[in-house]
Amino acid sequence: MAHHISSQWLTIDRVSQILNEGIKLDLSDDAVERITRCRQYLDQKMETTTEPIYGITTGFGSLCNISIDRDQLATLQRNLVMSHACSIGERVPADIVRLMLLLKIQSLSYGNSGVQLVTVQRLIDFFNHDILPKVCQQGSLGASGDLAPLANLSLPLLGLGEVEYKGQLRPSAEVLAEMGWEPISLQSKEGLALLNGTQFMSAYGVWSIIKARRLSRLADLIGALSLDAFDGRIEPFCDPVNTVRNHTGQVDTARAVRRHLTGSQIVAQPKQHVQDPYSFRCMPQVHGAAKDTLSYVTRILEEEINAPTDNPTVFPELDMVVSAGNFHGEPIALPMDFLAVALAELGNISERRVYCLISGKRNLPSFLVAKPGLNSGFMIPQYAAASIVSQSKGLCWPASCDSIPSSQGQEDHVSMGSNAATKLYRVALNTERVLAIELFNAAQALEFRRPLRSSEEIEDLVGRYRRVVPFIDNDTVMYPLIEKSIEFIRNEKIAD
Repeated sequence: MAHHISSQWLTIDRVSQILNEGIKLDLSDDAVERITRCRQYLDQKMETTTEPIYGITTGFGSLCNISIDRDQLATLQRNLVMSHACSIGERVPADIVRLMLLLKIQSLSYGNSGVQLVTVQRLIDFFNHDILPKVCQQGSLGASGDLAPLANLSLPLLGLGEVEYKGQLRPSAEVLAEMGWEPISLQSKEGLALLNGTQFMSAYGVWSIIKARRLSRLADLIGALSLDAFDGRIEPFCDPVNTVRNHTGQVDTARAVRRHLTGSQIVAQPKQHVQDPYSFRCMPQVHGAAKDTLSYVTRILEEEINAPTDNPTVFPELDMVVSAGNFHGEPIALPMDFLAVALAELGNISERRVYCLISGKRNLPSFLVAKPGLNSGFMIPQYAAASIVSQSKGLCWPASCDSIPSSQGQEDHVSMGSNAATKLYRVALNTERVLAIELFNAAQALEFRRPLRSSEEIEDLVGRYRRVVPFIDNDTVMYPLIEKSIEFIRNEKIAD
């Protein structure tokens, strides 16, 4: 079943479903009508107006006062795409390129951008056939849209640039010829519509939200395992002490941890200690704050991906073409910086739990091996987690604090949202790695509580984990086991 691109609200959940289930795209009848009406209006407007229209009959940026002859308007748009295709550095991952295509199609479907129907349809063809333009991570300032990466995304429409198709990076002209497709001849405004927009930033942001939702659930589950393995107390997770503070994420976290540990013999046994360290006792407060941050950022990103964000904005029904600033990334740059901090904190507190587990306390052996000294055991996985956490802290410096003027001062304040987005992506991957290291340690620690059993859910989790990562009796090569742990939590089914 295809997903019909329309004016209906596109949720993060639906985006995730489209990606994960390989759903194809098509345009709804109302989207076709809106796109066609807007293009016809713009063509008529150009025939009747004598006033310059930014980016349509003029140059771009600080060249906005230079008028372009009518017979050169198509060349103007082609030149724009070619000259702006300056993204460099690491390749954008395939899933995020798919997201860029999806979000650009959605943005153009509202009928406020003035593009040809054939242009949007070709973007849909790319998505449906998994023809992915080569786009790199650096080059956007996050204002005037994601100009450089979106130009690289758009080059293959013209038969330029490169695409990845069936696992091979090839010149787009070859692939277009193979598919029997002619390059698109851009009309007035189209290059600007393709390049102005926040789809590079938004794609990274949406991907990170999808990942963050999973990491949030994993943090509760793995944290519950660590709590039991450390012989921690359940009282800080009771409803009264958490509901009295009124934070939704805190209450949800406490309930999740209690649910994960329901029926545990370990959590039910009498405790010799009065309190646990903060990394255990304050999971509701820390994990909960990350949940609340994620809820806020999700709302903002959903608003962003359900809007046209190019410039000028065309309103056929109002007979208006307005040059403004809806391409500016500030509305999502700030939240993405915020989410990076939240995800880094999930990694930060996870590493502290790892440190507690290897510290030789609560009747656990030093470094979680029966014969420490002869064996270093789980000493160095904690080092690795600490290194990753430190890197994430550095990545949390807010990119949105910076602005460097461009285009001869015409674009004198930019969001740097693209850097916020790519940093967020790295923090999300880092947090996934740290949580995998925590699982590696916590599953090991749990075995020293035998014959007591944890909850059925926790024991089932550890049982599945043991199929890929064994209990460690004596020192062995650790890095493949950490990699298997990362792969395990990346693919493990986690209940909502």
